[in-house]
Amino acid sequence: MRLPRTWQRAWHRPWRWSLAGLCLSAATAAQALDVEIEGLEGPAADNVVLYLEGIEPSQYREERLRAQVRNQALEAMRVFGYYDPSVAIRFTGDPIEEATLAITPGPRVTITVLDLSITGDAQQDEAFDDVLADPGLEVGDPLEHAPYDSLRGKLSSLALQRGYFDADFPTRRMEVRPWEQSARIYLHLASGPRYRFGDIDIQGSQIDEDRLRMMLPFESGDPYLAGQLALYNQRLSQSNWFSSISVHPRLDNASDLALEPPSGRALAPWWQEVELDGESAARQAEREEADRIAQQALLAASRLYPDQRHEVPVDVTLVPADRHQFEVGIGYATDVGPRTRFSWTQPWMNSAGHSLSNELFLSAPEQEFSGEYLIPLENPLRDSYAINYGFQQVDNEDTNSLEISAEVSRRWKFDNGWTQDLFVRTTYEDYTQADEEDQVLLYYPGISWSRTRSRNPIFPTWGDRQRLALAYSDTVWGSDATFLRATLDTQWLRMIGNDNRFIARTGLGAIQTNDFDKIPPSLRFFAGGDRSVRGYSYESLSPENDDGELVGGRHLLTAGLEAQRRITGDWWGAAFVDTGNAFNAWSALEVKTGAGLGIRWVSPVGPIRFDVAHPYDDEDNDYRIHFSIGPEF
Repeated sequence: MRLPRTWQRAWHRPWRWSLAGLCLSAATAAQALDVEIEGLEGPAADNVVLYLEGIEPSQYREERLRAQVRNQALEAMRVFGYYDPSVAIRFTGDPIEEATLAITPGPRVTITVLDLSITGDAQQDEAFDDVLADPGLEVGDPLEHAPYDSLRGKLSSLALQRGYFDADFPTRRMEVRPWEQSARIYLHLASGPRYRFGDIDIQGSQIDEDRLRMMLPFESGDPYLAGQLALYNQRLSQSNWFSSISVHPRLDNASDLALEPPSGRALAPWWQEVELDGESAARQAEREEADRIAQQALLAASRLYPDQRHEVPVDVTLVPADRHQFEVGIGYATDVGPRTRFSWTQPWMNSAGHSLSNELFLSAPEQEFSGEYLIPLENPLRDSYAINYGFQQVDNEDTNSLEISAEVSRRWKFDNGWTQDLFVRTTYEDYTQADEEDQVLLYYPGISWSRTRSRNPIFPTWGDRQRLALAYSDTVWGSDATFLRATLDTQWLRMIGNDNRFIARTGLGAIQTNDFDKIPPSLRFFAGGDRSVRGYSYESLSPENDDGELVGGRHLLTAGLEAQRRITGDWWGAAFVDTGNAFNAWSALEVKTGAGLGIRWVSPVGPIRFDVAHPYDDEDNDYRIHFSIGPEF
C-alpha cells in the first residue's frame, strides 16, 4: 500500500502562485515520506498511512526518523486494538524517500468488561435506554476507540438535546491490559435534573401574540427538548409572516452556538435543522451536524443563568416580512409557446395574519388571472378558510372559452401530510366548443384530498403526488346542469443508486351527467401535451363530431413511464412511453400512444426538459418536439 507523494499534487494548486513559489513548494513537498505497508490490510493499515503522511524525512536524522515512524505506527494501530505489534522498518533512497513497514499485528485486544450506567433523572428517560440497548460495543468485540468515542458523544449530545444541562461523566475510563489482550471500559453518566421550559418571551411580531402562542409545540413547564424549539421555528417560518426568526434558549452567551458552516455549504441555525410533518426538509443536515453542534452547545449550556427551579427561558425574536412581494417569470413550452407569469403576494395584511396572493399568466392560447385570500384559523398552519377567484380566456384547437369563477373553501392539513379542501364553487362560462355555443352558470360543492412529498424539490431524488377530487352540481339549487365529476392524479418518482431515476404517472377522470351539452370545456376532458401524452399537441385528443372537431370527453385515462440515466454531472438522458385518451364510454376507449427520447439539464433556473416523441397513432406526424422548464412536481 503506497501513499502518493504530495509534490505530485502541488502542480494542481492555483496558477496565480509565482514560479519561485511553485519551485519552493515542490522542493519542500519532495521530502514527504512515501509509505508502503506489508503484512497488514484494511482500516488499520489505512490508519497507519494516515498517521505517517505528515512526516518529512529531511527534518530528522535516520535513527530519530525510525523512532518517529515506529511511534506513529504503534499509535495508529492501538486505535484498532493492536497493542503488541511487531514493526520492522526499511528505508530506501538517499536522501530517504520511502519507508516500507513490515507489520506483524499480533493478538488483538478484546473488550472483557463493559460497565455502562446512567444516574439522575435520565435514568428514567427511554431515550437513554435506547442508546444503552445498542451502544455499539459488546463484550468480546475487538477494541476500537471510535465506537467508544461515539457512544460518549451520543450521550453528551442527547443530554443537551433533552435538557440535562448539568450532565457529567464522573467515570469515563478505558483500561487496556495488553498482556491479557483485554480492555475494560467504564462509562458512567450523571445526568442531574432535567430542565424545563421557562417563560416564553416573543418580541418584534406584527401578528397577534395569542396567534403565535397557538403555534407553540410546548408550554412553560414542559420538559426541555431542543427539537421543540426547532419545530416552533419551522412553524413560524412556514407562516411566511416573518423575514427573520430567532428561537433559542436564553444563554448568557448565545454566540457560543454560532458555528462556522462546513466548507462549501451554508449552515442554517441548529434549531432550524429538523424535519417537519414528514416533509423533507432538513433531516440529513441535522444528522450531519448533530455531534459537532453538541460539543459547542454543551459549553454554552454550562453558562445558563443560575435557576434553582431548573427552568430555561425561551426568547423569540421576529422581524416582519415585506408586506408586498413581486415575482416575474418567463418560460417556454412547445404546446403553448412563450409564456410569462407575474405574481403579487401580501404574506400578511393584518395582525390576524390574513394573506393575499394574485397571479397573472399569459400565453398565446391561454390568459388567466387568479387570486387567493387566506384566513388562518386557530391553528394557522393546519386550519384556514380560502377565497379563490379567477378569470380565464382560452383559444385553443376547437375551444374558445371565457370563464369567471369564485370559490370558498375550508382547508385542513393533517399530520400525515394530506390536505383536505371542502369547497363551494360558482362558474360562469361563455364558450364555443366545436359546433356548440352556450353560456352556463354552475354552482357546485366539492371535496378534494391531496398530498405532495419530495426530497430536493427543484430536481427531486424521491417523491410522489396524489390528488383526488369530487364535485357535484344540481339544477335543484339553480345550477344550469346536473353532474358528478371525479378526478384522480398520481405520480411517483424513485431513484436506484445515484444515476438512475424513474417516473410513473396515471390520470383518471369521469363525469356523470344527462346534460353533457351544458358542461363547459373547462369541465370536459382532453388529453395530449407535455404533461399528458407526448407526441400529440396540447389537448388535441378527445372525441370528435362528424366534422372531425374536438368536443371533449366524459372520461379520461392517461399513463406514462419514464426512465432517466445520468450522462454526466447535471445532464440526464431519458426514454419514455405515454398512452391515453379522452373518450365518452369505456367501450369506445381508443388509446393513443407516444414514445421517445429526451435530455434533462438541471440548470441554475430549474430543470430544462427537451423531448422528441413519436405518435404511433397519428399518420400525419412523424414526431413532435416538447420543450419545457420547471420541476416534474
